Amino acid sequence: MASVACRIAFFLFFCPHGVAADLDECRKMFIGGKYEECAKLAEEEIKDRGRGEEWPILLTESLLTVGRYPEAQVAVSNALQRYRWSIRLSLLGHEVYTRNGEPGRARALMDEINDMAGSRSSAYRDPGNLVALGRAALLLKADPKLVLENFFDQARKVDPNFREAYLAIGELELEKHDYKLAAKTFSAALEKFPEDPDVHYGLARAYEPNARPLMIQSIEAALRYNTNHVGAHLLLADHLVDGEEYAAAGKTLDTVLAVNPWHPEAWAYRAVLAHLANNAKEESDAREKALRYWTNNPAVDQLIGEKLSQKYRFVEGSEYQRRALRFDPQFVPAKIQLAQDLLRLGQEEEGWRLAEEVHQQDGYDVTAYNLSNLQESMAGFKTVSNEDFVLRMSAHETAVYGDRALTLLARAKTNLSEKYGWKQERPTIVEIFPRQGDFAVRTFGMPHNPGFLGVCFGSVITANSPASQAGHASNWEAVLWHEFCHVITLQLTRNKMPRWLSEGISVYEESQANPVWGQHMNPQYREMILGEDLTPVSELSAAFLAPESDLHLQFAYYESSLVVEFLVDRFGLDALKGILHDLGEGREINESIAAHTAPMEKIEKDFAAFARDRAEKLAPGLNWEKPKNFAAPDGQMRRRNGVAPINKDSSAPTNAAPVALPTPVLAGEAAADSTNYWVLAERAKKLLREKKWVEAKTPLKKLIELYPADAGSDSAYAMLAAAYRGLNATNDERLVLTKLAALDADNTDVFQRLMELDETVKDWPGVTENAERFLAVNPLLPRPYRYLARASEELGKPEQAIRSYDRLLLLDPPDPAEVHFRLARLLRDKRDTTGSKRHVLQALEEAPRFRDAQHLLLQISADVSSNKVSTTGQESKP
Repeated sequence: MASVACRIAFFLFFCPHGVAADLDECRKMFIGGKYEECAKLAEEEIKDRGRGEEWPILLTESLLTVGRYPEAQVAVSNALQRYRWSIRLSLLGHEVYTRNGEPGRARALMDEINDMAGSRSSAYRDPGNLVALGRAALLLKADPKLVLENFFDQARKVDPNFREAYLAIGELELEKHDYKLAAKTFSAALEKFPEDPDVHYGLARAYEPNARPLMIQSIEAALRYNTNHVGAHLLLADHLVDGEEYAAAGKTLDTVLAVNPWHPEAWAYRAVLAHLANNAKEESDAREKALRYWTNNPAVDQLIGEKLSQKYRFVEGSEYQRRALRFDPQFVPAKIQLAQDLLRLGQEEEGWRLAEEVHQQDGYDVTAYNLSNLQESMAGFKTVSNEDFVLRMSAHETAVYGDRALTLLARAKTNLSEKYGWKQERPTIVEIFPRQGDFAVRTFGMPHNPGFLGVCFGSVITANSPASQAGHASNWEAVLWHEFCHVITLQLTRNKMPRWLSEGISVYEESQANPVWGQHMNPQYREMILGEDLTPVSELSAAFLAPESDLHLQFAYYESSLVVEFLVDRFGLDALKGILHDLGEGREINESIAAHTAPMEKIEKDFAAFARDRAEKLAPGLNWEKPKNFAAPDGQMRRRNGVAPINKDSSAPTNAAPVALPTPVLAGEAAADSTNYWVLAERAKKLLREKKWVEAKTPLKKLIELYPADAGSDSAYAMLAAAYRGLNATNDERLVLTKLAALDADNTDVFQRLMELDETVKDWPGVTENAERFLAVNPLLPRPYRYLARASEELGKPEQAIRSYDRLLLLDPPDPAEVHFRLARLLRDKRDTTGSKRHVLQALEEAPRFRDAQHLLLQISADVSSNKVSTTGQESKP
């Protein structure tokens, strides 16, 4: 008698041509989204022929997809009676019984699969069974790496064109949060199956964390080949929820429920929308429907909680994760999400413990692995605190500027809490990371999320240290001020505020604290406002999610701050505070704005006029029309709490040669007489490239006269300073750079040059001012401390000089002997003989023939012997 395997082989290779054709047609129906038609055809084939596992598999999968769960159970149960040897049917049966809330029968099937694989493994070496065995092994908690090697990779080797192998590998990589590898797998699959909606959908999921525009393209492709693709519609709904486009998300969920009226994820998203609308009954009803058949499905609560946490509702999100874990205490997605929620809530002991549990439970979970490594890295951090803040930084950075950071935060708290009527109930935790990867893991769970300067979760702030901003210098003091403003607004609203308003207030408050901070109108923003890039206020949050470019994301921050400025100017600060109060009570944003200002339609109309007026008032004496074929640079853009500055040359020296640009067509306008911004700027750059310093001054002075607020490393001020430097006209260069320094908070090259020039003319207040400006951008370089210390000495401020020299010693200065000597001299003047002697000896240790230090040591010794001073003075502690 032929073996079962031989009978299967006979069916696969010698079945009638008509049957194979019908089967192929049915598969195409299923992949293309014609689920009901596929189910009907499969039923007919099962009745007519009654042969082969493929037909009941297609029937069951179709019934599952459209939410006919009880019927799917009948179908798979009947099939299993006839095809007990089928690994694929048994695996599908496990899913069906699970979805119908019968975990006992589901477990029994897994045991049977395990037995069959162990006793007759050689019978299941075809690609379909290899993939099925691999998926079963994962459900049985097998090592994912071994599953990949022994099953999925083997299936792909047996048949390089077997789509299920690619899908299984990509799904495993997505499950372990290895999105980069998943994108590679699905991209490879796409070359073989360019019209497969499941492959496009997998690629969309891989792009979701870091490439939303590409994700949207992949979703559109999936829906082009299967308009009923439930996964693609759900991913689109997820994206719309993230962008606060709740009405559109609801319509997308309607499409899913039209395909499957009982889809758990669709109803979970409905629960999220109801929660965000402050409708507890609808939220409960939606959750109940999500659990209609699988009553203890942990994925439902996990998804609801995850989406709420993404809306910064960490308290509510963590409660849902605990619900999920009550259904399944070992459910990894809920456990790792709860760990991150607790860490963001400042409940660190339990958060770190859960993260480590996940890491031990699943060594391939990338997020848990990252958090485990991060905890080890943060073990070396030092904590400094007061009654309002707990500040954690590397020990080195704490010693250098920890006190400065605490002082800045205290000032922000005093100013902003009084302004918004906020009372602090618990200390704010602030963590500053010297490695961008550590910041990204603490903030997002993944190390590869560059561009963000800082993030606030409500009572926890994470920020990149200046050490991680090589090539993209940003004012860290402005960043902390921005983030602490989030602390206040998020707590006042109980984290129930749209992103545009949250970011808008923080950027607005930067400029209120310091006119140089925040964002300001510039040529690019002017063009976008007067063009077609101004986003309606009601849609502003979506502008942060999938912007067309870095510039568009930057513009979203600026426009949001401009809306806040408009509301405050037009209706007063109390109106803004009233909106925040209403949001905290659960009121919808448009209703709250209407109650305190005007209906949204009028707000959008009036704001658009306000923005256009602001744009048109930017240097009105200039002609802003771009000449034909003109290619403008990105300009001097900066973003708080967003991606790194667009201006990639922000760290270039002020006299660096400008970037070559295409020569514009002047459209009949003489460049010498022009008032065109672009023509004047291009002419000046051309002359500077040719080192025609004198001639370059004419267009640059005209630009400054007509546009005095221009700032940035490629502004007219910077170029004019370069021209003066070329002419060795240092006094003129200094005057121009002084004006530029008052406009640009990030330009350390300008601050450094001004320190040099101010020291030359002994303008010690100027040296001090620019050293402080430099330290607000990068406090980890020795040069500004040297300048600040020297200026403090000259201005008769010994305490400030001592502090600066102390910091300088921490930063490996090029001449430590000189620093020790100056500290020794300052401490001797303060009658601190012990500290003075220690430093002069250290100076001589570095430079034994240092004559001035030798004389100072003799003087200190004479002081001691003559009892002129006490030897128990306060030591200086570098």
